[in-house]
Parts: sequence; C-alpha cells; structure tokens
Amino acid sequence: MNLELPALYVDSAALVATTPRLVLVNRDPSPGETAVPIDATLDLELVDTGLDGVHRASARIWVDGVLAFEGGAPSEIAAAFAGPLAGVVQTADTLRVVLHPVIPLVSLATVHLRVLAQTVGGAASLDEVYSFVVEDRTAPRVVGAQALAQKTVRIAFDEPVLVPPGASFVLTPRSAPAVPVAVSGVKVDGSVVVLTLDTEMTPDVLHEVVAVGVTDLFGNVVLGPYDRATFAGFRPARPPNRRFDLWQMLPKHNRRDDLTGDLARFIACLQEVTDLLLADVDRWSDIFDLERASEGFVDLILRDLGNPFPFELDSMSKRRLASVLVEMYQQKGTARGIQNAVRFFLGIDISAITPFNADTLFLGESELGVDWVLGPSDRFSRYAFNVEVARILAARERQQLRAIVEYLKPAHTHFVDLVEPVPPVLLNHWELGLSDLGETTDLH
Repeated sequence: MNLELPALYVDSAALVATTPRLVLVNRDPSPGETAVPIDATLDLELVDTGLDGVHRASARIWVDGVLAFEGGAPSEIAAAFAGPLAGVVQTADTLRVVLHPVIPLVSLATVHLRVLAQTVGGAASLDEVYSFVVEDRTAPRVVGAQALAQKTVRIAFDEPVLVPPGASFVLTPRSAPAVPVAVSGVKVDGSVVVLTLDTEMTPDVLHEVVAVGVTDLFGNVVLGPYDRATFAGFRPARPPNRRFDLWQMLPKHNRRDDLTGDLARFIACLQEVTDLLLADVDRWSDIFDLERASEGFVDLILRDLGNPFPFELDSMSKRRLASVLVEMYQQKGTARGIQNAVRFFLGIDISAITPFNADTLFLGESELGVDWVLGPSDRFSRYAFNVEVARILAARERQQLRAIVEYLKPAHTHFVDLVEPVPPVLLNHWELGLSDLGETTDLH
C-alpha cells in the first residue's frame, strides 16, 4: 500500500561535519609559513584515523614538481633530499617522512609540496598541496647613485635597507683635479639613502660611492661587486649664454706653451672655484625670495624688517608675516591695523573697538570700592578704548592679543579692557521632592 503525504515540513536540520579518513598532520614547515631557514628539513606525517593504516607503497611526495619520496621503491627518498636527517618511520596508523635537501633551499623562494597517498585497501585517499616561503638570505644590491645637489647624493638599493652603527659610505673621485669629499650625514628612506657631504663635489667629475656594512631588514650585508655605483659630480644650473672659461681667457701663446699640461690642470682648479662662486651668485634670487628662501634666511629677512612680535611661528607663518609686515607698519595706529594683525596671528575677528566708559555712580546707591570705582581723568577717558571679541579666549590668546594691541595702538591712547562674551548662566531647575528654594534651585 502506498501512502502519499500532502506536505512535508522540516523543523530543524543539523550539519554533521566528518573529518577525512586519511589526514596530513605535523607539517614542518607548516602551510603558509614564512622565513623558513634555508637548511630546514621537510617533515610531515600521514595518519589513518580508521583501522586499515597507510599504504606505504601508494605514498608520493613532490617538492616543486620534483618527486622527492616514492613509497615502496628501493630508494624511497630521492638522492637530492636524502641528507643526513632524512628518514621514514611507519607505525600501525602513521607514516612519518622527513626530507633533508642536500642543496639548501633558495632564498625567498616559495616552495610547493604535493602529497599523494591511500589507506590499505584503498578505502580513503589524499591528494593535498601546500607551500611555504624561505627566509631572506639575499644581500641587498646598489642599483645606482645620483648627485642631487652640490652636497647631496642619493643612492638606490633593490630593497629596503638599514644603516647600522659602524656602517659607512666612501666616496672617491675617479679623475683629477677633484676635491676629496666625505659623508657628514645619512638619511634612510626605505630603499633610498640620501647622503650629505662635508663640502661641494667637483662638477662633472666621475665619483664612485661604496656602501660598507649596509644591511637589509633581515641583517644581510651588502657584498661586492654590488656594493658600489658611479655618478657624475653635480653641476649647478647656469644661464645658457654665459661664457666664463678661464682657459679660453688666457693668451693663446700661453696655452700653446703648456706642453706638460700643468697649466691646464692649474687653471682647472681655479675654474672649479670660479664656478662655485658663480653658482652662489645665481642662487642669490633664492635667498631673498620669500617663497623659495630657506627658513634661516626668512628669519634674517624678518630681523631686517624689525619684526616686533616675539611669537613662535612655523615656516609658513614666517613667510606670510614677512610679506605683510611692511603693510602692518603702514596701518600702525589705526583700528583696521589692529583688526588685521589680530586676525593674522590669532585668527580672531575683533567685533568692535569702543570708547572706554567708567563705572557709573548712582547717588545713594553706589558704594566706593564695592560696585563703583573712582573713574579716570577726562583726558585719560578721551583716549581710552576697549576691544570686544565674539568668543571667550584662552589665557594664551588673551596675552597675545593684548601684546598685539599694545604695539599697534596709537602711542597716546590707552587700551583698558578686553571684553569677552559672558558665559551663559546655567539655571537650577526644580526637582519635585528634592529641590529646596534658594539652596538647590533658583526661581526663574
């Protein structure tokens, strides 16, 4: 008899995960491991979680596509992986294989292992691939060098490097005449090292730089012949129409009589000094230009302009101040000048500059020293003023604002009060059963 159900409802379902019968465990190096030593052994175990055991003759292991282990063969471990620590051990449910490469692993190589095996009787099988990365044993290499300025050289490596204590860079001119140079400062930025020299290098002369003791992030020291590079000495830019060749300025008979070349070499030494002086002259426009001058020259420009403000400023603010300081002098003694200076230094807009009014005396009500003070003279009041701002200031802002106003105000006037907004009054509201009138709350 057949029974048909009109519908089927599933209230719940449970997922039962089962582990594979034949598993690969105790792998060393483990899958995804990095910085594996180049002389490491390759260990693994095949385990049958059932009762049959691992079929040794079915086991195969490939290392980067090369058959390294073949179970049941006369020589199960290939010769390339049969180092002193290699071996095979089998128990009732486990087959342990240790491969010991005769040739060390390649630095930074990604090694892939494939393991293939079956249980006795073929009830379960395994085919698994995993990989690991070998440690970095490759020494860094110098890619090239370039002169960036008269005292600056940039060296590039093929990987990020470190300059530990004791490491150095040696620069040697490869032709003459040339000024010997030494490294006075080193700055490392990843794979780029910037050297600062103690003196200007001779332009166009070929120099060689040798890195000594420089390492990569893993401690590998740079080795020859990849520890050096050559570069041409930096020649400053010069006007294209300039002709200032000392050798050509000499009389022709002096040049013809120089059979040994001593005079030409001597003039070449003088030519280098002359070129350096001309380069300094060409850079003069960069010294007084507010946008291109170094911060030290900006400080000198401000000193030359008589900067009266003792505030600490960053480089950009110094350049801005130098560009408007003369205009501030021109606006000194005016309300507009005060407003512009406060806005420049503090970023605060002054709401108003108002005449000073002393506290008013009410006959029969005011008490001297309590709610009324003895006012100033008419002459003082005529030239006294207050400064009003739109927000409450910090203590440092008040101090700086007063210093700015005191300097820029007319000499015969008096800056009295800095008027700031009154903080809002926070009223205590009533809470039934808790508030007491006049003590913990206010009637408002």
